[in-house]
Amino acid sequence: MKNDKLIAPSILAADFANLQRDIEMINSSDADWFHIDIMDGVFVPNISFGMPVLKAITKHTKKTIDVHLMIVDPDRFIDTFAALGANILSVHYEACTHLHRTLQAIKGAGMKAGVAINPHTNVALLEDVIQDIDLVCMMSVNPGFGGQSFIENTYKKIAQLKEIILNNNASTLIEIDGGVTDQNAEKLVKAGADVLVAGSFVFKSDDPKTTIKQLKEITNK
Repeated sequence: MKNDKLIAPSILAADFANLQRDIEMINSSDADWFHIDIMDGVFVPNISFGMPVLKAITKHTKKTIDVHLMIVDPDRFIDTFAALGANILSVHYEACTHLHRTLQAIKGAGMKAGVAINPHTNVALLEDVIQDIDLVCMMSVNPGFGGQSFIENTYKKIAQLKEIILNNNASTLIEIDGGVTDQNAEKLVKAGADVLVAGSFVFKSDDPKTTIKQLKEITNK
């Protein structure tokens, strides 16, 4: 994983009727990762897409595949997502009964291990396993739908999590998912964020490739 600040466009906001076009746009852009949300309609009140669509996506991607599972009992599918080409697999803290075991299973399958947390979840709950976590995906909106407004308390949570990471001499990256725009990107990075997931802001812009370039410039001043 790179040391500079990373931009991960969220495929959930892409045009599904022109998915290959949007994937190729990201491939040729300044984006660093593909962020892919898998939703089951149980853990979150929405269904996104599953294994066949991810398999089709990974045929064309040329960058890191960052998969965010918003599903119950994610342990069932760890090996499946590894086989489909996920480089990073994030599971929700709230969906894992035995989080440490899940993290070890993800790493055992050859992927980086991520933990996603909902807006109401206290970052202090991750302290005991922070050295086992490669990435914390901090939800800055309620998970399940794109296009929501950013939750301002996120800045405070980033600072708290950064302190835990430093105090434990961990190399965990902080990823922010939800409501990221050019208006808050710089402040997020200054608070301690390493990776910014941008969905609607990128794909609903007139020129997504230029929007990605601008976000990259803002976050790496």
